Amino acid sequence: MDLTQFLKSKFPEAEISFDGEDCNSKVLIVSNEFEGLNTLQRHKLVLSVLKEQFQTGELHALSLDTKTPSEMA
Repeated sequence: MDLTQFLKSKFPEAEISFDGEDCNSKVLIVSNEFEGLNTLQRHKLVLSVLKEQFQTGELHALSLDTKTPSEMA
């Protein structure tokens, strides 16, 4: 699975960058959808779309960095 493309399909307007592999995977998602959400809420939102991948073992570890466009400025 191409994680970047999968997440892009779920967060179409987001800027997504992916780095690493296996246990050292890190993804940065910059999205307007995160406006008004705290870090935990943002992570829950992202993890909810990856639930099946974690359940099947396709993913087992992922470091998330979730930002709004204004936080990147």
